[in-house]
Formats: sequence, C-alpha cells, structure tokens
Amino acid sequence: MAGSGITPASSIRDNKPRLSIIQIINMSVGFLGIQCGFGLQNANASRILQTFGADVHELSWFWLVAPITGMIVQPLVGHYSDKTWGRLGRRRPYFLIGAVLAAIGMCIMPNSAAFASYISALWVGAGMLFMMDASINVAMEPFRALVADKLSTDQRTAGFAIQTILIGLGAVIGSKLPSLLVKYFGVANTAGEGIAPPSVVFSFYIGAAILLAAILWTIITTSEYSPEDQLKYSGADPALEKEATSGLGQIFKDFASMPKTMKQLGLVQFFSWFALFSMWVFCTPALAQHVWGLPVGDTHSEAYNEAANWVGEIFSDYNLVATVYAFLLPFIAGKIGRKNTHAFSLICGGIGLMSIYLITGPENKELLSYSMIGVGIAWASILAMPYAILAGSIPPLKMGIYMGIFNFFITGPQILNGLIGGPIVKYFYGGESVYALVVAGIVLIVAAVSVIFVDDVDEVKKIA
Repeated sequence: MAGSGITPASSIRDNKPRLSIIQIINMSVGFLGIQCGFGLQNANASRILQTFGADVHELSWFWLVAPITGMIVQPLVGHYSDKTWGRLGRRRPYFLIGAVLAAIGMCIMPNSAAFASYISALWVGAGMLFMMDASINVAMEPFRALVADKLSTDQRTAGFAIQTILIGLGAVIGSKLPSLLVKYFGVANTAGEGIAPPSVVFSFYIGAAILLAAILWTIITTSEYSPEDQLKYSGADPALEKEATSGLGQIFKDFASMPKTMKQLGLVQFFSWFALFSMWVFCTPALAQHVWGLPVGDTHSEAYNEAANWVGEIFSDYNLVATVYAFLLPFIAGKIGRKNTHAFSLICGGIGLMSIYLITGPENKELLSYSMIGVGIAWASILAMPYAILAGSIPPLKMGIYMGIFNFFITGPQILNGLIGGPIVKYFYGGESVYALVVAGIVLIVAAVSVIFVDDVDEVKKIA
C-alpha cells in the first residue's frame, strides 16, 4: 500500500498448514459460550433494566455501555494480544481473563436488587452490564484474530462460517434459557416490583457456567503458532513484526493507514450495526406495546413478562436460522461471491424487521418467528462475510490490532443510536418502539446497497 508502510495481506504468501474441521471447531467453541452470554444479555437486558425502573426512552442510554466498552477495549486487546506471548500463547490469556470477569458480572446483574440498600438497583444493573460487556469484549476480540492467525486464505470463509454456527448455537441456548426454565422446570417467571424473575436469575447463572466451560475448552484444545512460526507462515518481512508490536501510538497510525477495503466495509458495518442495536434495545417494549397491546408504563405484569419471554424465543429463532444458514455461506459465496451473498442476506434481514409491524395481537405471536427468518439470514452473514472479506486485505502480523480497530465500525453506530434512539422513540414515534424496528429494517437494506461498492481483495486475486 503506497505511502502506508504496511504490506497488504494480498501481497504476502500464505502457506499455513490446513486444519481439520475438528481443529477449526475447537478453536471456536469458546465463541459459543461468549454468545450464550450475549444471547442472555440481548434478550433480557432491557427487561431487567425496566424491572429496575428504567423508562423505555432511557433504555438506549443504558445500552451505551456495550459499544463504548467495545470501542475502548477491543483495539487495546487487539494491540496487546499481537504483542503477547507466554505459556498460554498470544490470544488465549485474554480468553481466560475475559471469561472469568464476564461470568462474575452475569451472576451479579440480575441480582442487583440485593444491593438496593446501598445504591439504586438500576445503577448496579447498569454497572454489571458495563462489566459484562467489557469482559466479553476482552474475550471476544482475540477469537476473530485467532481464526485469521491459524487459517490459510482458502479456509478463512469456512472458518468464520463455523464460528458463526457456534455463535448461533450459543445464542439459541442463551435466548431460550428463561423460557425453558419456566416451561420444563416450573421456575417462576414473575417477581415483586423491582426484582428480576427467578427464571432470569437462574438463566444468567447457567449462562455464566456455559461461558466459562466453552472458553476453557478452546484454551485446552487449541494451540497457537509461536511468533517465529507466524512470521514463517506469513512470509512477511521481519521488520514488519517490529512495527506490528511497537508502542500504543501505533494504534492511531494503523487507524490512519487502514486499507481501502476496511474503510469501505466500515460503511456497511455502520448501517448494519445501527439496525441491530435498535432491534436489541427496543424489541421487548415493541412487542409488549404493539403485539400484546400493553401501555408504555407496564413493566411488571404477567403479560409483560410473557412478551419479554417471547423476545427470547424469537431471538432464539433468528440465531437458529443463522446457525443453519452459516452452513450454506461458503457454498453461496463460492457461487455468487462474498459481496453479493452479504447484500442478499442484509436485504432479507431488512424485510424481516419491517414485517414485524404487520403482526398484532398475542394470538399471532407465532408469526414473529417468520420475521426472524430474514433477521437470522442477515445475522449469519454479518458475523462472517465482513471478516472473511477484511482478513484478505490486512497484514497477518497486524491481524489483532486491525480486527480491534474494525470494531470502531461496530461500536460507533451503536453509540450514535444509543444517544439518539431513545429521544427519537419518545418524541418522534410517540413512545411506540415498533417504529424503531421498521426504520432498522430500512437501514439494513441501505447497508446491502453499500456492500456492492466494497473491493474484495481475495476475490479479485481469484479472477486475476
């Protein structure tokens, strides 16, 4: 790349050993645990915060802790994991630290009411949401880099697809846990005012255990290439390693000289994650109001908790669809290209979100699962295709830092949405959260259009 001082991945030979399917699965099992935690959070955080007293227009402000911590933590972890090498390797120490801290936050968050005599349960819950997000980000970012570290170019799409499959399975488990505990074990789904239902509390305990176990599985079963082997397999100039592991100021230099493909994907990511944030934050109040017909202030009734549980059910549905669709991604991408695959998938997601507006009455709640088919298709692609495209355009020795910097294009739109989403719902939509989902669908289609203008370096090389 002229003037940047960085050798793009496309000009570096890639002779890494091919890994077996079992080896690829083992390195990504930890993501199943991480996503189990995220699945619980995405389906229940708004519910918990409303239980502790948050108004609907305040929800996006509390959810800001997630993208803000991601924006700060992921580039730092990416940078330092590029530099780290010890008994556990380069990426695995961060898996372990993040998993332990995330599990602690998951156990405390739904029990925030226990601290009410010292500080507001709402603020304890928000603090634990911050701790969970920061810790999960510490564990999550190195997983993206690990797949790129270990896999050759021709296995990369399959690697990220397998990671997406395991992400989907983890999210299905996390999203469904409260409903499963209520349905099969008779755990109570309601509690007193200001107290999270037992079904939610025990779900978070189980999710914490799954997260720890899954990450330990990856740590135990997966080895990492030493710095010398990584240099050998990449075929890079040894001088690049010194640059890749230089001081923290290098983060800013790398940001300024990011590859063109990364900038183009940044626009796609902006629209995609703006839409996803709206769905996660406002789906619970949207269903409670628009489908169950409840007033805006109802956050404790049996009907509200039924609607909240149903959010977990349909989130499980879209993650299950994503898991199945991820199996097809390498085949579809091989036929029509990664860009076209991603564009098609995002359009499906946009249609799915907009269709929620057409569903009213709790007797029609089953129809929401059909809306989630499109969302699941988009989610699978969002988790795989941008990373598969990106990995071919960045230097192997800077994989961690650039994966971390790429997270700016995920956290930035969420922060913007978090700042303006609540006021828009309150003042422009009259408190009707369902309109936030409709607009999210439109934004996903805009993201699909922007994909067409991305340069996929690996696909250009194939054609050449």
